[in-house]
Amino acid sequence: MNNPVSAVAVPVTPPFPQNRARLLGRAGLAVSRYGLVFLLVMWGGFKFASFEAEGIREFVSHSPFLSWMYAVTSVQGASNVIGVVEITTGLLMATRRWLPLVSGYASLAASGIFLLTLSFLVTTPGVLEPTNPGGGFLMKDILLLGAALLTAGEALGAARQR
Repeated sequence: MNNPVSAVAVPVTPPFPQNRARLLGRAGLAVSRYGLVFLLVMWGGFKFASFEAEGIREFVSHSPFLSWMYAVTSVQGASNVIGVVEITTGLLMATRRWLPLVSGYASLAASGIFLLTLSFLVTTPGVLEPTNPGGGFLMKDILLLGAALLTAGEALGAARQR
């Protein structure tokens, strides 16, 4: 008895070319690293404006990690310090080509920044309510944390090979 299914030729797709796969990986890593650099520098720069200082006030005031800053300085002063940290982290991440170890540690610092902002999901009352836009805004940091860990691993691995 002939099996009609076995007589049908199934086209075999060759595997994706290895050189293209490597190119995609390098492109993804570059977009991740320099996208983070751009966002950290941009958001860090915004921290020097009063609209951003007020925008993060609710998150910072409820944070067990950052609320102490308001006892030491003003709302704007605390925002400025956060801005300096974000800008510095972003710029140091951008040194990957020349200083991979520095860039790797900066990516780890960025991971810490994103973990800290993700903690606001737990510490800020009502942030996860469907009508609160803050929760959705903060949840993007899950992806940014992943990108920071990826760039940290790559840069620290490259530093070890030197």
